Amino acid sequence: MINFKIDTEYIELIKLIKALNISESGAQAKIFVEDGQVIRNGEIEYRKRAKIRPGDKIEIFDEVIIVE
Repeated sequence: MINFKIDTEYIELIKLIKALNISESGAQAKIFVEDGQVIRNGEIEYRKRAKIRPGDKIEIFDEVIIVE
């Protein structure tokens, strides 16, 4: 599990994926989201620019990310 702290109100989903080096690029992060590889709070998230806020739980591949 990864705890990821943000200093702003939110972070866009693809930026979070890229910041954690789960994807090599923003384009690859978009593909992961479009392909339904990302689960947000128990539901598949298809919005690339979804606003991820503290308290959200993101699952992608075998990684679990808790946003603080």
